Amino acid sequence: VQLQASGGGLVQAGGSLRVSCAASGSIVSIGSMGWYRQAPGQQRELVATITSGGSTNYADSVKGRFTISKVREKSTVYLQMNSLRLEDTAVYFCNADVRVPWAQELRTFWGQGTQVTVSS
Repeated sequence: VQLQASGGGLVQAGGSLRVSCAASGSIVSIGSMGWYRQAPGQQRELVATITSGGSTNYADSVKGRFTISKVREKSTVYLQMNSLRLEDTAVYFCNADVRVPWAQELRTFWGQGTQVTVSS
């Protein structure tokens, strides 16, 4: 199973950016998908998650500014980021809880990360 993240880049404060993450490989089904971020010298933190049923959860710091969504048929999760701030600068990682053919339990897979840089 591979998760390919894309869409990061450089944006001015107050601007918008959308990152996406597509899962591929030996996938029976996907449970929750999510976005995390890690700034230099900081621990990786939760940004947002979305369940298979579409329920969402956000970190307080991004509520009202970021929106997570998914397209089940494409096994893809998106993160729309609006009103970006300097402190949103980080590497953004996606993950997914995946049911694979060789295991009964869900397995968690991570993408490679995409850099988001917000400038003043």
